[in-house]
Amino acid sequence: MSGQTESEVLVKPSVVLRITPIDADATLELRQSVLWPSLSIADVLLAEDGSGLHFGAFVPHHGKPIAVISLFDEPLPEQHLVRCGNDSPSQRKAARFRKFACDLMHQNQGIGTHLLQHAVEAARSKLGASIIWCDARTSSSAWYKKRGMIEFGDPFYKGDVQYIRMKMSLDADTCKTSAYNAI
Repeated sequence: MSGQTESEVLVKPSVVLRITPIDADATLELRQSVLWPSLSIADVLLAEDGSGLHFGAFVPHHGKPIAVISLFDEPLPEQHLVRCGNDSPSQRKAARFRKFACDLMHQNQGIGTHLLQHAVEAARSKLGASIIWCDARTSSSAWYKKRGMIEFGDPFYKGDVQYIRMKMSLDADTCKTSAYNAI
C-alpha cells in the first residue's frame, strides 16, 4: 500500500473524517452487514480483492471503518467501450468500484460522498483511469446521478436485487462530459 495517501475532511461540526487505505479483510464486516446481511462474510469476498485498492472512512474513537469502498483496474464491459475524439477504446482506461458500503448509523452525513471522491481521485492518480464505473443498485442510482454518474446498459439482477451500470468520465479535458454522456 505504499504511495497511497490519506485524506481528512470535516463532515459535521467538530467531526473529522479520515479516509485511508485498508486491507480487503477490513472491508468484509461492513460489506456483509450493509449490502448482504443475509449472507455470510465469506459470501462477500471477491476473487479480485487481492489486486484491488481498498479504502475505509474512519471517525475519531471508532476503531473500525464506518464506510468502505474497493477499487479495481477493470475495463468497461465490451459492449460499452468508449470512443471519444480520435482515441481508441484501449486508450480510455477504466476503473471499477465495488462493495461500496456506509454504516446505516452514518448515512446521510456526506461520508459516502467524500469516500467516493477519494476513490475517484485514486482511480485517476493511482490507476491512471479516465473512466470510473460500477454496478449500482437501482435503489441507489439517484444518489450516484447527483454525484455526476450516468446510467449505461440495461438493468439486470444479482439474486433478487436489481442493478444498473453507471459511469463517469474522469478526464474532462480529453472528452467533454456532454459528449461522453451522449454515448
